[in-house]
Order: sequence, then structure tokens, then C-alpha cells
Amino acid sequence: MHDRGTTFFIDLESAVWDALVRGDADADRALLSEDFIGVFPTGFANRADHTDDLADGPSIASYAITDARLIDVSADAALLCYRAEYRQPSKSTAEVMFISSLWVQREGRWWNTFSQDTPAASTSA
Repeated sequence: MHDRGTTFFIDLESAVWDALVRGDADADRALLSEDFIGVFPTGFANRADHTDDLADGPSIASYAITDARLIDVSADAALLCYRAEYRQPSKSTAEVMFISSLWVQREGRWWNTFSQDTPAASTSA
């Protein structure tokens, strides 16, 4: 297995979120592999779909990553699972997703290759 811990992968994941907060498509693209696939409540997305969301500026105003868990998949892969509370710039209330994000090491660097975002169940009746 690789010698990286949960904090290392939270830092990588935070770099993706930070790019969304800044509206920085280049930084977002630099973290996602060319074969990235996202499974989102709206459907499938590739790397271009993910970065294109930033064409009009930031897609996230703020975020917090909590309850992180790391699954060592192999020496070159890890699955980071966590709870994300975030707010979009156009909304006044936060939303919650449970996210699984696969990071794979290729040619000496780590790439986000897969993400699945699952909305948290509503607790209000």
C-alpha cells in the first residue's frame, strides 16, 4: 500500500474544492485525470464538464470536509469518502453531500479519477 494518510488526500480533495471557490478552471483541470468520470445527482460528467461549470466564475462559495475515511485500494490508489457541507454562490443555505473520490497515482503524481456525490437525505418532514 502507499504511505499516504487521510490528511494527504483531504489536502488533495480540498485543492479541487478551492479551485471551485476561486472559479479557477485551470487549477481544477490540473487535478482531474483526462479519463475522470463523475457520478453526480444530475448524471455523468467528464473532466471538461467539471471544469466548464467554472466558465461563469466560482461554483462554490464555501465548503467544509468532515467525517473523512480513507480506503487504501492499492499502492497507487486510494478512495477518500467524506461528508461535504457547501454553499453555492447563488444560495443562502448550505447543502450536504456524501462523496467518494478515487485518487490514483500515475507518473509520479496523484490524480482525481472518479467522484460520486450522493445528496444527504433530508432530515425535515
